[in-house]
Amino acid sequence: MNLLVVVYLGGYVTYTSYRVDNSDGIGCWLRVIWSRSVSFTHFSSSELIESAISWFLTDQGEWNIMSNYTRSNAWDHNGTFENSDLFWYAKGVGVMQSRSLDDPNSWWFFAAIHGEYVYTPQRGYPGWAYIPPTPAVPTSPLPSQAVYDTYWNQCQHQSWYFLPWHRGYLIALEQQLREAIIGLGGPKNWALPYWNYLGAGAEYKMPPAFQQRTLPDATPNPLFVTARYGPQGDADIYIPIPPVSRQCMSNDLFTGSNINTPRPGFGGPETGFSHNGRQSGNLESNPHNQVHVDVGGEAPDGSLWGLMSDPGIAALDPIFYLHHANIDRMWAVWNASGNVNPTSDKWLQGPAAAGERGFIMPKPGATPWVYTPQEVDDMAKVDYTYAGLSAEAAQPVSATLPSTKRMAQFGVEFSEAVLMADNSDSDSELLGAQDGRQKIESSGLRASVKLDSGARNKMLSSFAAASASAPPNRAYLQLENVRGTRDANKLNVFVNGSPAGSVALFGLRRASMKDGEHGGSGLTLEVDITSIIDTLHLDNALDVDALDVQILPERGVAAEAELSVGRISIYREGNL
Repeated sequence: MNLLVVVYLGGYVTYTSYRVDNSDGIGCWLRVIWSRSVSFTHFSSSELIESAISWFLTDQGEWNIMSNYTRSNAWDHNGTFENSDLFWYAKGVGVMQSRSLDDPNSWWFFAAIHGEYVYTPQRGYPGWAYIPPTPAVPTSPLPSQAVYDTYWNQCQHQSWYFLPWHRGYLIALEQQLREAIIGLGGPKNWALPYWNYLGAGAEYKMPPAFQQRTLPDATPNPLFVTARYGPQGDADIYIPIPPVSRQCMSNDLFTGSNINTPRPGFGGPETGFSHNGRQSGNLESNPHNQVHVDVGGEAPDGSLWGLMSDPGIAALDPIFYLHHANIDRMWAVWNASGNVNPTSDKWLQGPAAAGERGFIMPKPGATPWVYTPQEVDDMAKVDYTYAGLSAEAAQPVSATLPSTKRMAQFGVEFSEAVLMADNSDSDSELLGAQDGRQKIESSGLRASVKLDSGARNKMLSSFAAASASAPPNRAYLQLENVRGTRDANKLNVFVNGSPAGSVALFGLRRASMKDGEHGGSGLTLEVDITSIIDTLHLDNALDVDALDVQILPERGVAAEAELSVGRISIYREGNL
């Protein structure tokens, strides 16, 4: 129950909202949700009541009054089962895992909504029949073809729908879990915790509750997974920082590019329904894809890869949902920092408005939930919030371009028009490329990318002439049509010996299937190399005919991985 207390004192009206909380099962106490003071020189009682109701219903602060549930940090109480959110999460997962595969309220059905290898035929792993327990993953009974076509293999990747689809997915799963938890006598206000691997201290490690084989009551721990191998393949699960970072939070365009936002934007490229796409948005690329590959990893002998490493098995792992809660939290922080989502009808109404598949989730009970991005694009529209949301939204993230920082040191700041300009419609010109498919082996791949002299000189001119009204061009290195049969790896890219970035191969296997959405064309992996080009320009070292590009896999590449790249190219984006 929520209470609103209005106090008038000394010319100020203070509105304080409280929530009555008895989640510990011991007694009731009041939690302050938000408090705000407003100066009034004179007012009537009706004006006071009207303003109180307005604050009560529309407050957009950290504790939105429309939020009935608060998602908290999984590392509270050191990430152990002393954190009641984790204990009850385990209990709820256990209930959902006890249900059959064809039950829309089951753990297995929800995992298949994201992606599956049950209906989709596989020769061995990662077919669900070949997943080593724990958990013991069922492959029957299967739902009807109509149910399969409606619900399964629905997740949105490499798309501007990535964030809203997954937000709805988490909401639906959270409701299933909460109903199961309440049925066990657990808290009615339980909410899904998040794993902030970019947080303080030891939070880069997976919470210990996921590593225990049993719960405090000595029953099996539903959060434990065998096929979870980690960055070194030794089941020590942690997130290496760097390369995982929150640099995407400096973006200020959801889709597109500008001086602060490399393409294709924070939230991803404009697409239709995209179960398997080609190019990830900046948040999806890092940290999302990176964390998937780091947690899943590969078995020491390379024969298997972890559940989290492949979209068709990832949602079977309970850590998946805490990872995605953090990705959703980062989107909420990004919005709370003043950044806006797309406003076009194509995004707001979702792909169903164009005659494609829509977004639909099972809900407790018989009626499914059909939703669009517009229904979940604002934290004021959903029934939950995140602990610490406003505090993190206030944290600055450094600019991405050295040229921006350098110009600021000399007192030159880009105009607001330049900072806000969307360059995604500006011309993109090929600086150079090395064509022809090449294998990427454990030792890596080295290529000399020849540069077109005319395009290179335009790039140089843009840096030399950079001013408050004319930002320098951006430069991108693309690994085009990357194909392979395994996702559990990363490629570290170097240009002229300087580290350019790291790209994870999450989704590569599906994108390489010849019977897939794009005929097996693979992924396009892109790194922004503007800072490297800027440094070469400052060192007078860009007046060359070619750039040296080196691609080093993070882990060994087995022959059966068939890892290759179709073309290595370098583009510039900006005024011609």
